[in-house]
Amino acid sequence: MLSSISLICAETPGVYYAFQNSDAVGKGIVIFLLIGSVFTWTVMVDKAISVFKAKELANRFIFFFRENKRNIATPTLRREAAQEGGPTAIIYEAGVEKLLEFYEQGAKDNSASLQPGVIVPTKLSEAQLNAIEAVLEREVSGQIQQLETRIGFLATLVSLSPFCGLFGTVWGVMMAFCGIAAAGKADFTALAPGVAGALLTTVAGLIVAIPSLVGYNLLTGAIRGITVSMDNFTEEFMVRIKLEQLEMQKKQQE
Repeated sequence: MLSSISLICAETPGVYYAFQNSDAVGKGIVIFLLIGSVFTWTVMVDKAISVFKAKELANRFIFFFRENKRNIATPTLRREAAQEGGPTAIIYEAGVEKLLEFYEQGAKDNSASLQPGVIVPTKLSEAQLNAIEAVLEREVSGQIQQLETRIGFLATLVSLSPFCGLFGTVWGVMMAFCGIAAAGKADFTALAPGVAGALLTTVAGLIVAIPSLVGYNLLTGAIRGITVSMDNFTEEFMVRIKLEQLEMQKKQQE
């Protein structure tokens, strides 16, 4: 972004002229906004890579989860979750860990023989199902918080940049009129340099704010989509457990 601004300045003498005729406050605001633009693009690119990678991993594990119609805690599914490392895989691992904890506890209470690596499903109480769901929701909140890291920085620049540019413009125009008042005569040639320098801060503010706004909207939309996928996955996870509980009860009654 900084290189593009430098190119514009090189090809457009008016921009360089406006910057040269700005006072210390105007130049400081322009430099501050250009530095903010560099940070904005750095955050946007980094977050775009991480968010869209998380989206791809989440969708891939959800597809694998839906294709696996067997027990919810099969070694194949658990191994796939460990390899994926996406948000839904992490949620799955947390839920399965709690589920197996209850299964192990139930097997001990029923004096069932436990063999290493063998899952022994037992009847779960309503409180245990609620505990599993609470673990899943906690992991969903943690993943959302991780996805939204530094998004607030973009939101701040979207709001702050135009106001910084407006402040620089108002300041520059005010100082230009003060200069004319001190000279004691209205001279357009004396007013023009100050106004040009003042308007440059507005341009710099918009250059930072517009890409930040677009990036912020795209990233928040992608995060919102991942959040919906995680919430749906949590519901599917709980439905699978309840269906397995019903099948187990039917087999016991037979």
